[in-house]
Amino acid sequence: MRHLKKVKKLKRNASHRQALLMNLAISLINKEKIITTTAKAKALRSYIEKLITKAKNGALHQRRIVASKLRDAASVQKLFEDIALRYKTRNGGYTRVYKMYNRPGDAAEMAMIELVEELLETEKKS
Repeated sequence: MRHLKKVKKLKRNASHRQALLMNLAISLINKEKIITTTAKAKALRSYIEKLITKAKNGALHQRRIVASKLRDAASVQKLFEDIALRYKTRNGGYTRVYKMYNRPGDAAEMAMIELVEELLETEKKS
């Protein structure tokens, strides 16, 4: 039984899954919107939201933890200097997953995952 097992395995072993999530996270940080399968998008959502929360703190220790998870210096820099500042006042919910279509080759359900745009103060009031 899978009681209290929260890891989405995605039919991969641990190292392959870790590399997959790292590469998807780097792509999401750089492009801010990617299209992948629904299962991968749902697994990526929790992975990237934890990284953004760590980046909001901005401490050196948090930067080193995120750098060990991403292993791409340019993505870490963009995460800390651009994305984390964008969500400084937001308490979670940094990503949005849209279900799109079934892939023609194998009928896998595809989804788009994107970083949520923070509303300006004038848009919030109206």
